[in-house]
Amino acid sequence: MRRFRWQLLIVLITGLAVGLILVFQRSTSTSVAESTPNPITGGAYTEALVGGIVRLNPMFDRFNQTDRDVDRLIFSSLFKFDANGLPVGDLAASWDVSADGTRYTVVLRDNAVWHDGAPVSSQDVLFTLSLLQSDSNFIPENLRTFWQQIHVSALSDLTLEFSLPNSFAPFFDYLSFQILPSHLLGNLTLDELVDHPFNLAPVGSGPYRFKEFHLTDGQVDGVNLQSFEYYFQGRPFIDEINFRTFSNSQDALGAYLADEVDGIGRIDPANLTAALNQHGLDLHSSRLPRLTMVFLNTQNLAQPVLQKADFRKAVMAATNRQGMIDQVFNSQAVPALGPIMSGNWAFFEGQQTYQYDVDMARQLLAGAGFSWSDAGQLMSPDGAQVRVTLLVQGDPEHNQLAAILAENWEAIGIKVQLDVRPYAELLSALKSHSYEAALADIDLSSTPDPDPYSFWAESQIENGQNFAQWRNTTASEYLEQARTQPDRSLRVRLYRNFQILFDEDLPSLPLFYTVYNYGVKSSIKNVSIGPLYDPADRFNSVNTWYILSETNAAQVATPKE
Repeated sequence: MRRFRWQLLIVLITGLAVGLILVFQRSTSTSVAESTPNPITGGAYTEALVGGIVRLNPMFDRFNQTDRDVDRLIFSSLFKFDANGLPVGDLAASWDVSADGTRYTVVLRDNAVWHDGAPVSSQDVLFTLSLLQSDSNFIPENLRTFWQQIHVSALSDLTLEFSLPNSFAPFFDYLSFQILPSHLLGNLTLDELVDHPFNLAPVGSGPYRFKEFHLTDGQVDGVNLQSFEYYFQGRPFIDEINFRTFSNSQDALGAYLADEVDGIGRIDPANLTAALNQHGLDLHSSRLPRLTMVFLNTQNLAQPVLQKADFRKAVMAATNRQGMIDQVFNSQAVPALGPIMSGNWAFFEGQQTYQYDVDMARQLLAGAGFSWSDAGQLMSPDGAQVRVTLLVQGDPEHNQLAAILAENWEAIGIKVQLDVRPYAELLSALKSHSYEAALADIDLSSTPDPDPYSFWAESQIENGQNFAQWRNTTASEYLEQARTQPDRSLRVRLYRNFQILFDEDLPSLPLFYTVYNYGVKSSIKNVSIGPLYDPADRFNSVNTWYILSETNAAQVATPKE
């Protein structure tokens, strides 16, 4: 089971820099909902999305954020996750995990119905899982391989049992898939679903139901949704939520300025100042689960300095992370504090913060036997000049980051050579461990469970994602126990121990997380977003948003055309 930890752990070298300057935001990432005595139903909210609508079906939205955003309102899942990464029942009314962690029993809500009125049942879950277990190329191989190991049975119309071959604590991550209606699609294969009319008129069980596509000159450029009166958590207050699609963030902002939309699904760094200057636009920000890191090959025999923890710590102290954030991301990123995201239930607050301190870097190096030549070049304890090759993908954003890293490290005497390659070559070098240092992004989307086993366990060096080749048997034992232990309190202690060892050894350099920007007109009340595991998570509490209350009932918002 351990080798099938599915969490989109793809090393991405992307140019996405989304987020809001935290110190300038008008509302914090954990915005407190405004208090109102009596919100009432009514009004419409229209949001600008960047990208196009392809298929409104959760089986096919993995690589299309626009589809995922819309699907989040139409469909329901067994579980969602709160801001701390803990599972919260969506369609699941209750659940139980066996003492040995190999059986998960889930009871569905008895008041959940599809948008056509049919009840949601265990058969819908079984059908959806049959698609995930199929050999279709639309399902990532590691995901379908994982699900093919799981035996799922319906104990009743509302009760399901998942039997795992071994205890696997991150299993709740896998139970966040959105459910499809078996009574409408149950005789179809996944390949047959690709071009099925269902994708253009979907039926879900979420807070909003599909109403119609919005067309301009015969082209789809949006979708209109209607609140679902029989939603199992209560009818949403806002009657309509409509989306309009735009090719870029600048056009989306322009639509807001023209009063064509009430919200902007993503505000890019270049548009942040303009958005901040808009009176009546509430800005929300949240850290995204995208960690930028410098992997260090700790077992590279040709580069023995990388095997020294004090050298790695010195390089970290010499890295001006805030400077990188300010210069490249317009201050729209958050420094990382270790290998687990802060705010997550498993995060240990006692880790060293590694402030930018060139003097401290020099002291660490001197204490480890390094010295400097008369020309200021760093010399290893055996008298060789220290040279490091930094591998990076050749996109503008990461080229800028790499240039700053080189400048920082050369300030303490390290000679840095940049090795710019296409992404496929960079990934190949990481997997084969044929590199010295590499700047890479880790995408932890849709994986609220903090399990970092795949990146840092010794067993993952040869065929996994322990690209740093970190060999720490004790840390690996903690990670192994934590992912097989259903007791969360024990997992917290195990992950704390792992983070202490990581902090002491620092096998690689966690740099920062990018930040997501979201803008909503202040007339839309009770909007609150916390840490996100996908931008679509901003809609987790959408059924509690409102426009009208007894005090402003006359101010009815109308749909944007």
